[in-house]
Amino acid sequence: MRVLLDECIPRRFRVYLPGHDLHTVHELGWSGKKDGELLGLMAGQGFEVLVTVDQNLRHQQNLSATGVALIVLVAATNRLADLVPLVPSTLTALGSIRPRDVVEIDA
Repeated sequence: MRVLLDECIPRRFRVYLPGHDLHTVHELGWSGKKDGELLGLMAGQGFEVLVTVDQNLRHQQNLSATGVALIVLVAATNRLADLVPLVPSTLTALGSIRPRDVVEIDA
């Protein structure tokens, strides 16, 4: 699965999602891109899933147009310590998510 971590997710979170072709917005030089532009770039580069903490993104963007799936992590903060407990459910979601799906994961 080709996965992109949004810039609001700590880069160190990537080590908790082994077995996927995982990149960060920062390492691709896409920091600061608007959500619509980011989804377009993702689709153009073959990314299948965006992992984010932005709970509004699914309401503000047309995911159907890009085919990108979305995993929304809902935690007290976006700090690594608050996101790590969501890893098991995130890995499960990555194993079954399909294009255009939106999966919300909370504690």
